[in-house]
Amino acid sequence: MAFSADELRVLRSALALALHPAPLPADEVRECLRLAESVDEAIHEAGRLRAFLLADLARYRVALPGSAGGYLELLQDALAAGYRPLPDDLVSLRSLRSLPLAAALLARCQGIAERSVRARLAHATSYATAATAPAATAPAASAPAATAPAAPAPRTRLTALPGGLAADAKPSRPAEPAPREPVPADNPAHGRPVPTPAEAFPPRKRPTPPGERREAS
Repeated sequence: MAFSADELRVLRSALALALHPAPLPADEVRECLRLAESVDEAIHEAGRLRAFLLADLARYRVALPGSAGGYLELLQDALAAGYRPLPDDLVSLRSLRSLPLAAALLARCQGIAERSVRARLAHATSYATAATAPAATAPAASAPAATAPAAPAPRTRLTALPGGLAADAKPSRPAEPAPREPVPADNPAHGRPVPTPAEAFPPRKRPTPPGERREAS
C-alpha cells in the first residue's frame, strides 16, 4: 500500500493526535476521515485481488503441466502475499522438479508447510496440557478435605422465644408424672415416720414490742 505526499501529511498529523490528543480544526478532521475511508477501500481491494490470485492459481494448477510457467509465476506472487501452500501445490511442484524455479519453490513451500505443522502441533499440545492439568491436580486438591474438621451440627431452634417453633409445628405438652402412692407414716419399711409440715416448720413466736415488755415488768 502506497501513500501520496498529502496522505502521508494527514497520516503524520493523525499519529501525532493519537499520541497527544488535542482539538482539531474541522478541515483536518475531514482529511483524517477521508484518509480512513481510503485505507478501508485499499484493504477491501487487496482482499479482492488476493481472491482473484488464488482462483487463477487453482486454475493453472489444474491445467498442469502445460501451464507450468504461469503456475510458477502465480505461486510466487501468492507466497509473497502470505499464501500457505496446499498439499496439491507440493505434489505439483514435485512433478516439476526438473525446472530450476519449481525446485526452488518446492524447497520454499516445504519449509512453510513444516513450520505450519509444528505450530499446529505446539498449539494442540499446549491445549491438551491445559485440559489435563486440573485432572492431575485434583487428588492433591482433595487431600486436605479428608482431614478437615466436620462442620458442627445445626443448633436446635429455641422454643421459648416467639418464632422458635416451625410454622406448622404444634407445641407438645410435657408428660405428666404418674401420681405417687402415699406412704403411711407408720410404715416400718421406711424407718422413722415422715414429719408433718407443722412439725418440720413450727411457727415462730412474734417478738414482744419494747413497750409491752416494760408494761409487763
